[in-house]
Amino acid sequence: MKLLFSRSAFLVLLLAAASFDVAAQTYPTKPLHVIAPFPPGGPVDVLGRVLAQGLSDAMGQPAIVENKVGAAGNIGIEQAAKAAPDGYTMAIVPLGNIAVNPALYPNLPYKTSDLAPVTMLATVENVLVVNAAVPARSVKELLALAAQKPGSISFASPGAGSQAHLAGELMGLNGGVQLLHVPYKGIGPALNDLLGGQVSMMFAQMSSVLPHIKSGKLRALGVASLKRSPVMPDTPTIAEQGLPRFEAVSWYALMVPAGTPRAVVDKLNAETGKLFATPALKEKLAALGMDAATGRPSELAAAIQADTQRWTDVIRQKNIKPE
Repeated sequence: MKLLFSRSAFLVLLLAAASFDVAAQTYPTKPLHVIAPFPPGGPVDVLGRVLAQGLSDAMGQPAIVENKVGAAGNIGIEQAAKAAPDGYTMAIVPLGNIAVNPALYPNLPYKTSDLAPVTMLATVENVLVVNAAVPARSVKELLALAAQKPGSISFASPGAGSQAHLAGELMGLNGGVQLLHVPYKGIGPALNDLLGGQVSMMFAQMSSVLPHIKSGKLRALGVASLKRSPVMPDTPTIAEQGLPRFEAVSWYALMVPAGTPRAVVDKLNAETGKLFATPALKEKLAALGMDAATGRPSELAAAIQADTQRWTDVIRQKNIKPE
């Protein structure tokens, strides 16, 4: 009886695997749905529409972008996480929603494991800038100023738990200094007060502060990635300036519900990789301050794990709570 049961179970598994292969070969046979968990006009929406158009052209089925907004993106991510794992629903997922929010929100309606990685889509470089009146001209000098008068160096962010907030706290922890966090309701007010001298410094996406760096109103002290930026090759990384392996890079990824057949994931990965490798798309994203960055599902999974560990440690050490 055991032998017969084992053979029956084996046949069931073979039939299931065969059905998945057939589904992957014919996929897609109906419209695709791309969930963008933030409002139209922002980077998530732009990436969603670029991806939808590219997949529609490549796969011969309509791809519809659905802006499911609210709760800092968590509503849209929850909907994607709870969708049928058949490859017809996918989401544009920012770093914060998959590697930060699970630690920041105790009652988050989804888990990281509810979503499966497909590929990275784009990265956005962050840079540490100070108001021109701040005398520091390097990260070491800034940390020295902060050490002399704890709390005298303030840093702006668009809100508690944001990338800019966590990056500032990470710098304080790694540099052994006390920095004063000043949260705002959005990047605009934070940047205005930085320019006005009400706060000392801020981590910001390079595209949003580059004009002010060029005008001399802000001074760039360090890039928050492990490699120097081709846009500002003379600006050293923060990791080069006494804080080894310091990294605070924003990114956006394509993910699907956990349990989606691997063959379907691989097909989405391949088609997305082709699309984001085209020079025209790279130029379009670069104009928006984003760098196209695809890769294997395993590479995205590794990035999620690394950032989850990094930012969870900061959230717990600083006891950060969402607003």
